[in-house]
Amino acid sequence: LPADIRSKFGVFYTPPMLVARLLDSVTAAGIDWATCRVLDPACGGGAFLAPVVQRMAAALPDCNPTVRMHNIVNRIAGFEIDPFAAWMSRIFVSVALGAGCEMLADDVRLSIKVCDALDEESREPGFDLVVGNPPYGRMKLSDERRGRYQRSLFGHANIYGVFTDQALRLVNPGGLVALVTPASFLAGEYFKALRKLLVTKAPPISLDVVVARRGVFDDVLQETVLTVYRSGGQPGRPTVKVIASVSLDEIHEEYSGHFQLPDGPLAPWMVPRSDFQGNLIEHMARATHRLSDFGYEVNTGPLVWNRHKAQLYRRHRRGRLPVVWAESIATNSCFVLRYDRHTETRWIYVQERQGWLLQAAPCVLVQRTTSKEQAKRLNAALLPQTVIDKYGAVVVENHINMVRPMIESPPVSPEVLVAVLNTDVVDEAFRCLSGSVAVSAYELNAVPLPPPRAVQGLAHLLDDPEAFNAAVLALYGCGDSS
Repeated sequence: LPADIRSKFGVFYTPPMLVARLLDSVTAAGIDWATCRVLDPACGGGAFLAPVVQRMAAALPDCNPTVRMHNIVNRIAGFEIDPFAAWMSRIFVSVALGAGCEMLADDVRLSIKVCDALDEESREPGFDLVVGNPPYGRMKLSDERRGRYQRSLFGHANIYGVFTDQALRLVNPGGLVALVTPASFLAGEYFKALRKLLVTKAPPISLDVVVARRGVFDDVLQETVLTVYRSGGQPGRPTVKVIASVSLDEIHEEYSGHFQLPDGPLAPWMVPRSDFQGNLIEHMARATHRLSDFGYEVNTGPLVWNRHKAQLYRRHRRGRLPVVWAESIATNSCFVLRYDRHTETRWIYVQERQGWLLQAAPCVLVQRTTSKEQAKRLNAALLPQTVIDKYGAVVVENHINMVRPMIESPPVSPEVLVAVLNTDVVDEAFRCLSGSVAVSAYELNAVPLPPPRAVQGLAHLLDDPEAFNAAVLALYGCGDSS
């Protein structure tokens, strides 16, 4: 597809092995392929509907071929906004129907409707399964649509979240919703209303987290999740499986476990990706403290550099202040003013009414964009008093989170907080929350932490990172306190 079409409609077609995997999960959840009514609200080229037809046919082995074809056609439906993709769906569903497909042109009408699925109303009878891969990406909603989907919205709308809401409207009570989506809804702030809706209306019963990105969805920079929900179900302990790689004929699974939905319906879902993380989450259920209990709040670096190009300089002059880029946060937890990739934007002249750009006190800096392939997702360093003394203030760029004290003497010192954020165990906890490359303030604020007093009591171990790491692990109840 042309790039502009993919971007406009958020189109990412689904690899066949992931389709089969999600339909297997639906089968395990108890769907009856011999009787169920199925809808794909974004059916594209028929990636889901054609395999659904094959499974329906296999569930009716002794049925007359013509009767079977009519039976199946009356139980499947698809919505698709692109007429060409809808045509493809009709072709591939016809092929999947097999021996009877030559009759389709005469007396059988496939219910594949060219429309915007978000405008469709629920119908009677409804569907026992709503399945598919909805489009991804931010969307601008009309006032009418925002009102219609208000229950699942907070801030910016992502089209896949709105499709998830619509799926819950179209499925029968007790029916299943099975979707391929980005992992961002698991913990992202913009999805907290959607999480509440899911927990109360259709809790998940299984999740397959696709940690592999290469060869799965081109240009997608976050994990993918295959989720099955049951309408009207009770929140419990959904199964979680991690898919490490996907090929044309094989899926490699590297972890299987469970996770507990949080007590607070708006809270992020901590989903393990390994045995260690599964054990860690069990212990972290008792960790009730957060950064706010340590006396800190998280803000994003205020400098969006391309809005201030005329104020940025390569060389130092009187009145110019250093710009702090993410590369200044070294991997060894140290802070070093570095400009390996930003040689032309080292210094900024802050104008009279731009005091909001200034950082004139020490604070903890955390890189705001990291990938799961990096050794650490959380990279923190202390902006030291020596730098403030030398320049009077600095200006922190937008790809850095600033973790700043909310009170004059927080119960945990900045030096100890940096060490905590850089521990392996807190990094693992963050990985359970984050499925994208963003290290958001919302997710940082959600990481479960040990009691502040106990953490500050480890200050004597700051010069021994290995001992400090082990001691923090022990505070979670996961290690040997000795």
